Amino acid sequence: MNRDIFLFINSFTGQSHLLDIIFISFAKGMPYLFIMIEVYLYFFAKRKNEAIYAFFSVIVALLLNQIISLLYYHNRPFVDGVGTLLIKHSPDSSFPSDHTTFLFAIAFSLLLSKIRLSSLLLVFALIGGLARVFVGVHYPFDILGGVLTGFLGAGFIYIIRDRVQIVNRFIMRLI
Repeated sequence: MNRDIFLFINSFTGQSHLLDIIFISFAKGMPYLFIMIEVYLYFFAKRKNEAIYAFFSVIVALLLNQIISLLYYHNRPFVDGVGTLLIKHSPDSSFPSDHTTFLFAIAFSLLLSKIRLSSLLLVFALIGGLARVFVGVHYPFDILGGVLTGFLGAGFIYIIRDRVQIVNRFIMRLI
């Protein structure tokens, strides 16, 4: 099923040069948009706490990804010789998707912090994840894994958010 869904989504590559460029841009550039939103929240919107929670959510979620990758290796589609690859990527483990984890950790964190923009960010995170399938570097279940680890990272930080403030104050004193 994972392979079949991948082949369906990836089958649209090469159909339109414009569509390929758009999805390549989403696949590669979406994290930069989320970073800019984090910078905006921290420095300009006076939502420092929310930006800090999102930052720590990403760290926890990506740490979880690293643990999963050490315990479970899953080939990328191009390693399996499946589909069309539009961007270069190393043949490391594809599950869960780090890009998708990054996007969803921020989106879920901001959703838990009741930031109005968060619903739109969830949509962008989903587009970013699907773009990774479209360009041929992830299977759909890799994206679902990234959604889950992003959610777990954001949920964990939300639960311990008071302690995060203590850690943040300590780090700020060191800098």
